[in-house]
Amino acid sequence: MTTRRRLPIGIQTFREIREDGCYYVDKTGLAIDLIESGKAFFLSRPRRFGKSLLVDTLKELFEGNRVLFTGLAAETRWDWSRRLPVIRIDFGDGVLHGRAELDRRILDQLRVNREALGVPVLTGPQADDVAGQFGELIRQAHASTSERVVVLIDEYDKPILDNIDRPETAREMREGLKNLYSVLKGADAHLKFVFLTGVSKFSKVSLFSGLNHLTDITLDPEYSALCGYTDEDLDTVFAPELPGLDRDEIRRWYNGYNWRGESVYNPFDVLLLFRKRQFMPYWFETGTPTFLVKLLTERREFTPNLGRMMASGTLLSTFDVDTIPTESLMFQAGYLTIASERIRPGQIDFQLKYPNQEVQASLNDVLLQSLSGDVSVPGRQISRLWDLLEAGDPLALRDLFHAFFASIPNDWYRNSSIAQFEGYWASIFYSHFAALGLDIRVEDTTNKGRIDMVVLACGAVWIFEFKVVELVPEGRAIEQIRAKGYAEKYRDRGEPVHLIGVEFSRVERNLVAFDVETLPR
Repeated sequence: MTTRRRLPIGIQTFREIREDGCYYVDKTGLAIDLIESGKAFFLSRPRRFGKSLLVDTLKELFEGNRVLFTGLAAETRWDWSRRLPVIRIDFGDGVLHGRAELDRRILDQLRVNREALGVPVLTGPQADDVAGQFGELIRQAHASTSERVVVLIDEYDKPILDNIDRPETAREMREGLKNLYSVLKGADAHLKFVFLTGVSKFSKVSLFSGLNHLTDITLDPEYSALCGYTDEDLDTVFAPELPGLDRDEIRRWYNGYNWRGESVYNPFDVLLLFRKRQFMPYWFETGTPTFLVKLLTERREFTPNLGRMMASGTLLSTFDVDTIPTESLMFQAGYLTIASERIRPGQIDFQLKYPNQEVQASLNDVLLQSLSGDVSVPGRQISRLWDLLEAGDPLALRDLFHAFFASIPNDWYRNSSIAQFEGYWASIFYSHFAALGLDIRVEDTTNKGRIDMVVLACGAVWIFEFKVVELVPEGRAIEQIRAKGYAEKYRDRGEPVHLIGVEFSRVERNLVAFDVETLPR
């Protein structure tokens, strides 16, 4: 068996990983494929997916540091006789709160690049001119080396995203970055290769005006695994770490991110799992999606629908300070991924889904806090729900959910818009089960209709139908399950099937009926 190596947790420097003998998943072959296919590229991936390491790898490649690539795909494919000038700009560190801070950060990074390239610092009127400084740096680097310049920009959108809940500041940041990126068009003759990465894909009109040659590889199947680890990577590179861990559980918890090609694992999750040997939501816990949850609540999104949204390719690429589609935000931030696609004339439609158990469970846990108005309630509720499912006691669920709705303060109901829409009650139910990471089928199709919710858990099938009594007479929920034979679809599993009709009252703000029938194996 291969010897265990150091886990590169939090290391984004290619040189450190190679010199310190860390595990490294070889992406250099894909990197060279990309370089050979064109000149200017953009890649969007969620946070902590290895974008910065990829950028640093490109830097070392173009600078010709051959010794770092010994044994990798690039060693025999790259022309090591050439060393190109590289300008690297990174917005990953810190939070900037205004345009003045942004301009100072850019000027400081340009100064660092000038020193690294041995290019004289500009003084006089151009000293504080961001666009002028950047353009002149590119031209001087080309002139001094007689080689066209490589520009690598990491976290290109972070100054905007850090202020997305303050639209006016976010617009300032957008204009400041647009001022910087617009230089690339005029400097084209001096450029060999351009690569930008970030979390979101802002429209070309708003941020990349004039950069028509910038090729977006975010949804290019060939580069789906350019960041992230594949199944093969885990089974080969990380083989020494696998003993003692359930391989199927690793896949269920952390795999599933897909950009129209090979699915990948989140590297941050995998590395933390190998260190701590325990399944936990490591990636999710590094950045609770406060802005996303606020947006979903304000828009009264029906939570059972979140994990099965449809979106066009155009919509997934539609993102700006003033235009933030729910599907686009969730996809670009990593809370949804591509499940399948349907091609129609001039367009592609994507079926989206939660990538894995970590995202489904963690996001719904946070959503449940928002839906209930109390961050402390969901934890104990979900723990108790699991105990009841393991006990196979559907009747006890009635008391659990009745007490939950009764615990929500009256003032919260009165002041919260989300509690006023019809899907609120079913959303509460769904998010309880989803927070456990269970196998849930929403609007499950049978030959006689659609079941509101089916949960497969703890050796049993739990079939739910939801009604609001102000809209439908009492008793219709369990009656519909029986009349339409919803249970027949699951009788051949050889497990108990629990039929549960749940009825809510908007006036009572609670359950008014919870009818149960259990069909034996």
